[in-house]
Amino acid sequence: MHIQQAIDDFLLYLEVEQNYSANTVRSYDYDLTVFVQFLERHKRSMELDSLNPSLIRRYVQDQMMNHNTKPRTMQRRISTLKSFSKFCAKENVIQGDFMVGIKAPKSDSKLPTYMNMDELKKLFAYLEHDESGLARRNETMIKLLATTGMRRQELVDLTWEQIDFYNETIRIYGKGKKERLLPLHSIIIPLLKAHKESLKEYQTHPKEPIFYNKNGQRLNPRGLHKIFKETLKKAGLPPTRFSLHHLRHTFSTLLLQGNKASESVIDDVTNDGYKVDLKTLQELLGHESLATTQVYTHIDFDSKKKAIDSFRF
Repeated sequence: MHIQQAIDDFLLYLEVEQNYSANTVRSYDYDLTVFVQFLERHKRSMELDSLNPSLIRRYVQDQMMNHNTKPRTMQRRISTLKSFSKFCAKENVIQGDFMVGIKAPKSDSKLPTYMNMDELKKLFAYLEHDESGLARRNETMIKLLATTGMRRQELVDLTWEQIDFYNETIRIYGKGKKERLLPLHSIIIPLLKAHKESLKEYQTHPKEPIFYNKNGQRLNPRGLHKIFKETLKKAGLPPTRFSLHHLRHTFSTLLLQGNKASESVIDDVTNDGYKVDLKTLQELLGHESLATTQVYTHIDFDSKKKAIDSFRF
């Protein structure tokens, strides 16, 4: 069935059977028109059975990144599509729910804070010229956070057995003990090797933590937070504005900005115009349940490696 025919049937259902107001029906009509325009712009099939969750995610990405659609507006449009999908399934005109697994973006009541590329470069420049006693440790930690998007707890929990120097990968244990395997950015590998060489032999055992505090004990999240705040201040950046979690926001935001070719920052962030899609980013951040490590690396590792390598410092 052609999507416009299904939309007409859906709007009639809302008006007649659901007795929705004219304004409400017009809102549904507008949201679905925006979606159809997306399909037309990208020369997608207009047949109803061609719709799938992957296509919906690209639509959400397009609206958020290229049309500056606010999260609250996107929430409404996704809700409209979910109602439309349920109607189509009820009428047996589609085989499966094309909205399955689609979640609306969080409300824009508080926008995420992140560093722009100039601020991130300023932070890196300080780290690279710092000559204090634990400077190399700090550089390694902060650059690792910035180029992987890992959480601070995930970083302090790292042990040497999670690093594979041969394959240049890092295995991260996220929330719920879910694993994700990420490529290491090229700037991180020599830093990790130098950091390892600076430690005592027993501290490099596979089961030992990678990062210690100044007393030779495993670094904890509070200590990492304090180090980061002090580093920001010394780098000339406002310590009250940024937190460790903002490095995670920075990682995701700068990657997604690579999809906007009109941005001047692109030359600094992207590699040969490589575009990072939302699915790859979600896997990099560990937001979704992942398959086993073997399947995970086999299916999408190349895409994630291109995403990591797209940073240019």
